[in-house]
Amino acid sequence: MAKLNLKEGLILGDGARSLIIEKVTNELIYVRGSQGGNPLRYIPVQLINYLVDAINKNEISIQDISRKYRSDNQLPHLFDALKLNLDKYILGYDSTIQKICEYILENPYLNTDESGLYKANSMPKPFLLLAGISGTGKTRFVREQAKASQQLNETYCLTSVRPDWHEPSDLLGYISRLSRGGQAEYITTDVLQFIAKAWRGIADKGLTIEVQNSSAEGARLVVVGERAALNAVLPYWLCLDEMNLAPVEQYFADYLSVLETREWHWDGDAFIYHCDALLKPATINAVGSTDQLKADLGFELPKYDGLWQLICDYGLAIPFNLMVAGTVNMDETTHGFSRKVIDRALSFDFGAFFPNDFDEFFVPTSVNKPLSYPICSQARAVDLTHTCDAGGVKTRAFLAAVNTVLKNTPFELAYRALNELLLAVVSSQPQDEPTLYAVWDDFLMCKVLPRIEGDSDKLSTSAGGALLPELQQVLGVHLSLIWAGIQRPDLYRERIIATDAAEANKIIRIACRSKAKLEWMQQRLERATFTSFWP
Repeated sequence: MAKLNLKEGLILGDGARSLIIEKVTNELIYVRGSQGGNPLRYIPVQLINYLVDAINKNEISIQDISRKYRSDNQLPHLFDALKLNLDKYILGYDSTIQKICEYILENPYLNTDESGLYKANSMPKPFLLLAGISGTGKTRFVREQAKASQQLNETYCLTSVRPDWHEPSDLLGYISRLSRGGQAEYITTDVLQFIAKAWRGIADKGLTIEVQNSSAEGARLVVVGERAALNAVLPYWLCLDEMNLAPVEQYFADYLSVLETREWHWDGDAFIYHCDALLKPATINAVGSTDQLKADLGFELPKYDGLWQLICDYGLAIPFNLMVAGTVNMDETTHGFSRKVIDRALSFDFGAFFPNDFDEFFVPTSVNKPLSYPICSQARAVDLTHTCDAGGVKTRAFLAAVNTVLKNTPFELAYRALNELLLAVVSSQPQDEPTLYAVWDDFLMCKVLPRIEGDSDKLSTSAGGALLPELQQVLGVHLSLIWAGIQRPDLYRERIIATDAAEANKIIRIACRSKAKLEWMQQRLERATFTSFWP
């Protein structure tokens, strides 16, 4: 079920009996009478969902919400009639509840896309590292994400990384001069062909791919379109299986560098996307026959002639709908990750985010949420307007506090980290503090803690203190609500329930992830005199 169409400042009714909506979270509606001095009332979102659903199914009428109506007609208590396990005292606000339900019935539910620019499951980064022990389902996870589009063959590519990969040509192909005629030809790879397929996926949905002049960069290739058109553009999932069997910094260097050149510019609902080229135009035009390369990359149909010419002139860039997920095992047979890789990825401890529950092997009770590509590259204050952290004030203060512990250590954070944390807040659009804390908690797990490793000497603050205990102390203050034991919502999984059930019933609540991980890292340091994030 989608979100309630209730916003801060909304006035329900007229005159002295009108109501003002002061705040709406995933769990509560904060409302008071418009006349001065009226107390604040807290109405559960779950209750409104139940009642509106029952009215739409003709199980009750809007008048049934009134206690007087039910009493006059000798009807049982409304909650008993609907078998609702809620405190009956809340129906003391029956006139308030009735007004809210009337408004919802007249103004249907909003889409989960109500923020306008950001999909509910949009990721802040298009590059994921899935780390965990063998057999937990990392590769299957990526495949299931692609299956969610119901076009698996179109939107999924599995590439097994080989231990002898040491340069970008292993991934993106190379020019060979060993053809029969001695002409240069480009040897493509599955990965390059899949990148080309993702570009065709953009073109096929009617978005404009054209050349624009930039005062700073000159002529460049861009994608231009409207927000509504993005809803039809599917994410294309590239799975690099066993990604760290080879040194990632070597064979993946070109992608890692170009990844940081992605730019999204929004003007209302209109966007412009640009990215530097992975395959340079000079390389494309160095081959003997671009027609052969055109066919190898799948652009042979006449409708792609214009797009292919633009690629020849400006290169093949990273398409915005490309999601790259690398599955990794951290053991003596694999390579570790430098901070260059970690800083450009979202690193998931797969067992912590997507646990294997043996009791649910036959009948699972939860499902992973579908994920999609990011549609912004730079956080803006306006994108945070409708969150519980308008302007990102709380988020900036949180990261600044974390950075006081990391200051002048190898783990210190910079602007990129702040931008990506703000992008995570924008993507999730939290409406209450537990959800905001969940975003911060997951950011610590995906971006901060993976960078921290070493022995006791390395894991010291600039003042000589123990880094991990000091970090725990700071987080205990800034994540106090969930650090103390109150559960936070899981942003990546939801319960399997009936399709017509209230959205709030889908929420899975879990303990603070970073607290458990920091305790584990500290115990490992004490036991082995060395620690790291990786399992």
